[in-house]
Amino acid sequence: MMSTIPTKLDKVKKEDIDKEILRTGIIAEYDAVSLYEQMAAMTDDKRLKTILLDIAKEEKTHVGEFQAMLLKLDKQQEQELEEGKKEVDEKT
Repeated sequence: MMSTIPTKLDKVKKEDIDKEILRTGIIAEYDAVSLYEQMAAMTDDKRLKTILLDIAKEEKTHVGEFQAMLLKLDKQQEQELEEGKKEVDEKT
């Protein structure tokens, strides 16, 4: 589980700081999704499982928000994401 920022943000160029903040947010949200889904798989309490999976779903929305903002700030990221989608479509 992530408890510290994995990137030394004070070492990042000023023009890249917002993109790195967004990437760090994405990492944190995916970490939370994984945690909540793992805990949901462990419990036998249906109510708790429902709550954990609902929270995991909300974290996935947060990933989408961070990613949408990142794609506005990093056009290369946007292009490479599209290239990745094309490759998957071609191979599947």
